[in-house]
Amino acid sequence: MLDVLRENFGHLFEDELLVEISRVSKYTKVDAGDTLMELGSSVTHMPLLIEGAIKIFRLDDDYREQILYFLERGDTCALTLNCCVGKVHSEIKAVAEVDSELIFVPAEYMETFLKYHSWSKFVFDSFNNRLVELLEVIDSLAFMKLDERLYNYLRDKVLINSNQLLEITHSIIAQEMNTSRVVISRVLKKLELENKIKLHRNKIEVIEI
Repeated sequence: MLDVLRENFGHLFEDELLVEISRVSKYTKVDAGDTLMELGSSVTHMPLLIEGAIKIFRLDDDYREQILYFLERGDTCALTLNCCVGKVHSEIKAVAEVDSELIFVPAEYMETFLKYHSWSKFVFDSFNNRLVELLEVIDSLAFMKLDERLYNYLRDKVLINSNQLLEITHSIIAQEMNTSRVVISRVLKKLELENKIKLHRNKIEVIEI
């Protein structure tokens, strides 16, 4: 595990910290679609993403989803960090967007590692980056038209999956964007007429990036 940490976080953390992380943490592989954290669950570990992408979202009382942000290589989850430090239950759900590799750091070491300046900077940078992304979500919901939101959503999926051909149904998109399948189908057709995407059976090709 130490070699993996050095390869992926050696530019951020001093070697002494990397050794400490490797000593107490757990390396895990997950498949696309696997749930890593449920809403309301106890938070016992903080993730360091080695490879892949993790979708972080909220659920309302009717279990409708709202994506907050995606974690990618080198990221951690600021909301999970907050739960670890505050010793509160999870307020988000985390699902692997693609096959992913992670290192889980036990929550009890969050404060211990703050003696390292690099760790403190990593934590504060993570909070700042996630705050910017959450503000973008708010702006999107408040100010952007649905076709703009949907197109940005598809572009994000392309970047995360490194593939312009997305295997995804209209129903899944509707669920993740907290709207109806009928509305999504109509807007997708509009984007196709604008030559921004091409619709296939259970697949969407994003033409413009």
